[in-house]
Amino acid sequence: MLNNIGLPGLAIIAMVVIVLFGRGKLSSIMGEVGQGITSFRKGVEAKDEDETASV
Repeated sequence: MLNNIGLPGLAIIAMVVIVLFGRGKLSSIMGEVGQGITSFRKGVEAKDEDETASV
């Protein structure tokens, strides 16, 4: 189903998302997603260090 979505389809979806949420809201959402990914990586690295230290 998703194989048929090309560049024009993605552009239309992006325009709809920008119209619905606005540039400011979309920017803040993406910033929060980035912070979440960063904290997830730090948590995984900390867990790996704890497992390595205890072995």
